[in-house]
Order: sequence, then structure tokens, then C-alpha cells
Amino acid sequence: MTSSNASSGMGVADDCKRTFLELQRKKAHRYVVFRIDEKLKEVIVEKTGGAAESYDDFLASLPEDDCRYAIYDLDFVTEENCQKSKIFFVAWSPSVSRIRAKMLYATSKDRFRRELDGVHYEIQATDSSELDIEVLRDRAN
Repeated sequence: MTSSNASSGMGVADDCKRTFLELQRKKAHRYVVFRIDEKLKEVIVEKTGGAAESYDDFLASLPEDDCRYAIYDLDFVTEENCQKSKIFFVAWSPSVSRIRAKMLYATSKDRFRRELDGVHYEIQATDSSELDIEVLRDRAN
């Protein structure tokens, strides 16, 4: 079953929400990368990163020249020495990607983001410097 986005006509594959819940509740994944399949007219899971994968693995999974949505589960220790976890939604839109892709991802983002209940922070990034791990840690603290 796919739900549809009226503004862009883009649906969301059921697998997307299920995979997000696996990350959120079971800690089965460190990250999930989603892409829009233009033929199917829906957002699908492109890749999942295992719980032991690093932030560098996550960054390497984002294409240099195409847009993606991604979720990253950041584990960190607070100033009070408490172990915490925050989930980040990343709208990845490199400046060198096609205009059509940027428009498609921009018009579908809010609808897709609403499907993922439990995201703590959202980041719009056009290059990897905007996804520096310290940026995420600063937001999480």
C-alpha cells in the first residue's frame, strides 16, 4: 500500500515507514537513505546502515550529484554524562544535482517527513560541510 502526495503526486512505500520504525524502536539500523523512484512515483528505501556503521559510512552513502532523504540515529553523551539518542532527518540536495530532482525532492519533502513520526531534528544540506558531525551534536545537546 502506498500513500500519495497530492502536491507532487509522489507516494511513500510502506517499506519506508517500517524501516524507520526498525531504526527508531529496535535500533536495527544506524541510518536509512531514501530516494524517489520516478517510475513508481514513490519514495523508496535505497539503503540501510547497520547499527555498527559510522557517521562516515552514512555520509559516503549520500550521492555527490543527486538528491536524497535520509534518517540518522545519533548516539551521544550529554554534559551530565547521560547516554542519549536523537533522530535526524536530512534533506540532501547537492548544488550540482539536476534542477528537476531538486524540485521533486523539495515538493515531496514535507509530506514524506510527516510519515516519519519521531524525528527530532531536520537538516537541509547542499554539501557535506553542512552535515559535519559536530553540527548534529550541537543541535542534539
